[in-house]
Amino acid sequence: MSRTNFEQLLQAGCHFGHLKRKWNPAMAPYIFMERNGIHIIDLNKTVVKIDEAAEALKNIAKQGKKILFVATKKQAKDVVAEKAQSVQMPYVNERWAGGMLTNFQTIRKAIKKMANIDKMTSDGTFANLSKRELLQISRQRAKLEKNLGSIVDLTRLPSALFIVDIEKEHIAVKEAHRLNIPVFAITDTNTNPNDVDYAIPANDDAKDSVEVILNAMCEAINEGLAERKAEKADEKAAAEQEDKPRIKKVEKVAEAAIEEEEEPAEKPAKKTATRKSAKKAAEEAEEAEVAEEKAEEAE
Repeated sequence: MSRTNFEQLLQAGCHFGHLKRKWNPAMAPYIFMERNGIHIIDLNKTVVKIDEAAEALKNIAKQGKKILFVATKKQAKDVVAEKAQSVQMPYVNERWAGGMLTNFQTIRKAIKKMANIDKMTSDGTFANLSKRELLQISRQRAKLEKNLGSIVDLTRLPSALFIVDIEKEHIAVKEAHRLNIPVFAITDTNTNPNDVDYAIPANDDAKDSVEVILNAMCEAINEGLAERKAEKADEKAAAEQEDKPRIKKVEKVAEAAIEEEEEPAEKPAKKTATRKSAKKAAEEAEEAEVAEEKAEEAE
């Protein structure tokens, strides 16, 4: 079953490409026709490519890996932020900082700096600073939040990138290639689909077009996350089932040990009781003899 269909994509305007004079010849296999000087994308091929990309993203999410969404163009930035947050994935929608992937350790230091400023706010350090210093630190914190706030939870390099408009985000594409990180992207008629691993031919300038494709991607990611959660629950249940015989065995060993400890305490008690009864019997026999002797003397 397809995650999208021809009608959905058509209504969202995914079929509109760029002017013919702006086209990239590498997109020829995905162009259906030209109308009024504008290329029209073949949506039947778009449906197939969406399914391929969605399945790959589902598998990445199922493994518990992170997918970084990138879209800094005005039409797509808000949609990307909303969809990425819905699946708890990091995103970049303000500005791609050069070296965000290739110089990841420096980016992590900047994020740590933001955390240190927050710590200063909570532990009362700010109270000892001048107004000028406070203003400078606050501005620095706001700038860091704007550019890096959306990747705070990205503690290691992402396992994949999803990009809207690879022409605008060409630096991100190059960095991903350098680190062998797979790139998923919406490719319009003015881009080269060979620059990415999973190309989705569609209009990357319309908000509705980007949204309908992202909906399919996020749905697949959610499925992957749900399957991962279910697998973990099954593994936990299986581990508990395996532990039950061990627990029973330990309980039996513990019970046997307790019995062994109790038995020695019982045995001396029995011996003591036997000794007491023997002593009493001897005393009674002695008393009987004494009584017999007295009786004989009396006669």
